[in-house]
Amino acid sequence: MSRFDWPALMRAGIGGRGLTPAEFWALTPAELLLMLGQRGKTDAPMARARLEELARAYPDETRGDGDE
Repeated sequence: MSRFDWPALMRAGIGGRGLTPAEFWALTPAELLLMLGQRGKTDAPMARARLEELARAYPDETRGDGDE
């Protein structure tokens, strides 16, 4: 289930902001929320701890072909 209230966002974007349906659907949810004056959950820059967590979860692959 989506965490976005799409009908409300469509009313705000298309009805309130005058976007065409094509313009509305071309936006990312983050762009739409920014346009509507709402701040998303990713306002703060990524902290070092989160970067290290992602690096552990998705380590760089070594190919072993001398391209390192």
